[in-house]
Amino acid sequence: MTTIRQRRVGKGTETAEDQPSEETNVKPDGKILSDPTGGKLWNILSVTVGGIIAISLGLLTSVYVATLHENDLWFSNIKEVEREISFRTECGLYYSYYKQMIQAASIQQGLHGLVYDNKTESVRTINILERMNVYQEVFLSILYRILPIQQYLEPVYFYIYTLFGLQAVYVIALYVTSWLLSGTWLSGLLAACWYITNRVDTTRVEFTIPLRENWALPFFAVQIAAITYLLRTHLQPVQERLTLMAVFIATFLFSLTWQFNQFMMLIQALALFILDCLDLLPTAKVTWLYIIQISGLLLVCVLQFFNSMILGSLLISFNVSVLIARTIQKNLKKGGLLNRLGKLILHVLLVLCLTLLINKFIKKILNLESDEHIFKFLKAKFGFGATRDFDANLYLCEEAFGLLPLNTFSRLSSTLLFYAYGFVLFLLTIAAVIVGFRNLSGSNQVQLKEKMEEYTVTLKPDAAYSLVHTVLFGCLALSTMRMKYLWTSHMCVFASFGLCSTEVWKLILKCLHLYTSQRTQVIKYSIPIITLLYISFKFWPGIMDELSELREFYDPDTVELMNWIKSNTPNTAVFAGSMQLLAGVKLCTGRTLTNHPHYEDKNLRERTKQIYQIYAKRSPGDVYRILRSFGTDYVILEDSICYERRHSRGCRLRDLLDVANGHIMDGLGENEPDLKPSLYPRFCEEIKKNLPSYTVHFTRVFQNKTFHVYKLAKHK
Repeated sequence: MTTIRQRRVGKGTETAEDQPSEETNVKPDGKILSDPTGGKLWNILSVTVGGIIAISLGLLTSVYVATLHENDLWFSNIKEVEREISFRTECGLYYSYYKQMIQAASIQQGLHGLVYDNKTESVRTINILERMNVYQEVFLSILYRILPIQQYLEPVYFYIYTLFGLQAVYVIALYVTSWLLSGTWLSGLLAACWYITNRVDTTRVEFTIPLRENWALPFFAVQIAAITYLLRTHLQPVQERLTLMAVFIATFLFSLTWQFNQFMMLIQALALFILDCLDLLPTAKVTWLYIIQISGLLLVCVLQFFNSMILGSLLISFNVSVLIARTIQKNLKKGGLLNRLGKLILHVLLVLCLTLLINKFIKKILNLESDEHIFKFLKAKFGFGATRDFDANLYLCEEAFGLLPLNTFSRLSSTLLFYAYGFVLFLLTIAAVIVGFRNLSGSNQVQLKEKMEEYTVTLKPDAAYSLVHTVLFGCLALSTMRMKYLWTSHMCVFASFGLCSTEVWKLILKCLHLYTSQRTQVIKYSIPIITLLYISFKFWPGIMDELSELREFYDPDTVELMNWIKSNTPNTAVFAGSMQLLAGVKLCTGRTLTNHPHYEDKNLRERTKQIYQIYAKRSPGDVYRILRSFGTDYVILEDSICYERRHSRGCRLRDLLDVANGHIMDGLGENEPDLKPSLYPRFCEEIKKNLPSYTVHFTRVFQNKTFHVYKLAKHK
C-alpha cells in the first residue's frame, strides 16, 4: 500500500462601465476626486496595482502547491519508478500517454501509436484520442520535444510544472472575476486569499496532478471571467466580439481537457435558461452563449474523431431545444404576470420534452450506451429504486461520489468564507426574487420605481449570473462530493464580491435608514481589509508550518512489483488486475492491460466486471477461461482488495460482485432473500492454498506482503 512517511534526516479599483455615477473617481478613503485628469490617473494606477497583485498571487499559488508536492513526496530525490507510482489510478494512465509520446521515435509515430493503440486494452485496437481527453498530453509532449530544454528539464518536471502553472491562471481568473463583479481589486485579493487558505476544499492538484479537472478548471474559471465581462452593459461592439471570442476559446479548452465537460456546461446552460426566463439577462447574449457551448463541444467532437458520447450529450439536446422553443414562442416576454407565467410554464415543458426527444433520437441513431452508467448511478443515488448493477454500485460506494461531508462547512467557516458566502447569498437571493417578480409582472409604475431601485442596482446581469451559477453548482457539490471544487472556488469569488460590493452595502444601509455615500465606501473597504487581516494572522503560521513539514514517498511493495514485471516478463505480456493498479503497470512497465480506470465505455465496463471475478466466488476453471478470453498472461491479486476493510459490508468490492452474481455476501449481516450461497469459495483466497484444481491453471511467480502474481497456463 502506498503511504507517506516522515522524511528521514540526512537523506484599485477598475471603473466599471455600469457602476453608479456616485462611485466614479472615489478613493478607498471615500474622498471624491473633483479633477477628471486626477481621477483617470488614479484609475490607471489602481488597475496597474491590481494587475500586479493578481499576477503575483497567481505565481505564489503555483509555487505554494509545487512546494507542497515536493515536500510531501521528496519528488526530486525519489527514483523514476517511484515518481510514476505517485501518479495514482487514472492519473497514471493519462501520464503514460505523455511518456509514450516522449519516448516515440518521432511525433508521427507517437500519434500513430495513440490512434491505433493495442496495449491499453488487450485483443482490441482503440483510438486513444477518441476515447480519452489526452490532447493536453499530446500538446505538451510535442512542445517538450521541439523546445531546447531537454538538457535542463526532465519530462516529468515539464509536465507537473505546467499543471502548477495553470493554478496561476486559475487564481488570476478568480481574482479578475471578483474584481469585475465588485469594481475593486480588493475583492480579487480577498477571493485569492480565501482560495489559498481553503486549499483542502478548493483544489487537490498537489496530489492528483494529471487528473482531468486540474487541466479543465482553470479554463472554466477563465470562461466565467469572460462571461462576467460580457454581461456588462454598454459594451462597445468590438469589446463584445473580443469577449465572445475569449468565451469560445475558454469553452473549447475546457471541453477538450475533461470528459465531464458536457455535464458542467449543462448546469451552466440551465443557469442561463433560468435567468433568461426571468428576464435577468439580455436574450441576445444568452443566445450567443448557447451557440458557443454547442460549437465548442462540436469542435471537440471533431478532434475526438466524432466521439458519440459528445454527440449524444444532454447539453447539445438542451441548447438546441431552447433555441427551437424560443423560435416557436416568439412573444414569450410580453403580457401581464399571469400571462407570462402561463407562457413560461409552457416554455419549460416544451424545452424539457424537446430535449428528451432529441436526445433519445440521437442515442437511437448512434446506438449510444457509453454514458448509461452515469444515469444508472444518478437513478440509484436519488432513490429511484435499488439496483444490483455493478457499475452503479461501484460509484455509489465511493466516498467521492457521496454527499458533501458536514465537516466541509466547519473548515470553510474557520476562514469566515462560509459566513460571508451565506450572508451575500441571502441578500442577493431576496433581490433576485423581487426583481424576477417585477420583470414577470411587467410593472412600470412610477411609484414602484424608486422603491425597487435599490434592488435593481444589486442585481446587475453579471451578479445575477454569478448568483444562479453558485446556487446550481452548490446543489451539485452537496449531492456529489467530488464536484465540490467547482463550487468552493466560485464561493470565494461570490463571497468576496458581496463584501466589496457598493450595491450590497447600499441596500443594507438604506434598509436601516443609515445610507450615505461616504459611509458605504468606508464599510466597503474596511470589512474586506479586516477579514484579510484576520485570515493572515490566523492562517499564516499554519501555512509556514505546512511548508516546513518534510515527508517522503514510501511504497516498497509496489516498487518491487513494478521492477519485477520489467525484469521478468516479456514486453508483450498481458496483465489483468484492478483498474487502479493496472494504470500504474502501464505507466511503469509499458505492458499490455486487460482493463483500466477510464470507465466511459460500455465494453470496457463489461470487461472490467468479468476481470474482477478474480475477487468473486467463482471456480478456477471459470476464472481461467474469462482471463484467457482477454489474452491474459499474468494476473495480479491484491490483499487490500481480497481482504478489504476500508468499506463497510455491502460496499466492499467482493460484496458488489457477490450481489451482482446472485451470491450471499460474507460476514454477519442481512442478505436479500433471493441471494443464494455460492458453490465455490472466493477465488482470491482459495488460490493461495495451491490446490491441484488451481495449480493446473495458475502458477505463482511473484509475491510480497501486498501483491500475488500468477502466470496463466497456456492449454491447447
